[in-house]
Amino acid sequence: MKKGSTRADYYARIERVMAYMADHLFEDLRLETLAEVAAFSPYHFHRIYRALARETVSETIRRLRLHHAAGRLVRSQAPVAEIANQVGYGNAAAFTRAFTQAFGMSPAAYRAAGPLPAPTHQWSTRDKMMTYDVTFRDWPITRLATIRHTGPYMEIGRAFERLSAWAVSRNMFGPNSKMVAIYWDDPQSTAPDALRSDAGLTVEADFNPDDIVTVQDIPALRSASIDHKGPYAELQTAYTWLYGTWLPESGSETADFPPFEEYLNDPKSTPPQDLLTRIHVPVAA
Repeated sequence: MKKGSTRADYYARIERVMAYMADHLFEDLRLETLAEVAAFSPYHFHRIYRALARETVSETIRRLRLHHAAGRLVRSQAPVAEIANQVGYGNAAAFTRAFTQAFGMSPAAYRAAGPLPAPTHQWSTRDKMMTYDVTFRDWPITRLATIRHTGPYMEIGRAFERLSAWAVSRNMFGPNSKMVAIYWDDPQSTAPDALRSDAGLTVEADFNPDDIVTVQDIPALRSASIDHKGPYAELQTAYTWLYGTWLPESGSETADFPPFEEYLNDPKSTPPQDLLTRIHVPVAA
């Protein structure tokens, strides 16, 4: 495990990305490029960024572009429509709405008033009241029979319903079976309809896919895990703590595999407040 990855180091890496975005503000700022600048795995970059910056990458880009637009408004006589187009808005009306929301006045009023303080971004204070016990766990190569879900993560239950019916019909549940979900995208940085997740059931290593399920292997890895008790709708709170509070102070580096969840009891027979979910974030060994 790589040591020395302190909170200051994590913030420095996020601010390095912010500086890169500012220097390349009107280029195609791809996830892979920004993750490389930060030296984070692309699977985890968005989550770490949002947890520390308290805004998504797209929100930062929008904020920086509006700041640039404000400067052009007071330093030039360029038409508002031209400035709107430069900073990525398809028309002046959309730009005016966004600018007014950020600066409290329309672009025309801002230009008439002259330079005003631009909106600034501050690192948010951590919620010190929340804490979880983190356990490092070593996973062997684990094969899952999976059904892909594309859409909001809270709707992955549909895929699990299909998976359960498939497993029961084939007598696939055993005493050591585990229900696992892999979450490939950050829900705060990806459009809900584009989110990718896999509902999975552990199976034998020689299992082959059929016309309903595919196969996804979790490689041999070490995970930093926390157990969350409560409704699935509250899991985002646990992720925010794990990525924004624990990870930067842990001396750990994320590994190149996305986070996954292990469900420790049955939602069909367990009250929501008693649901147990084990969140795993793969880390470098």
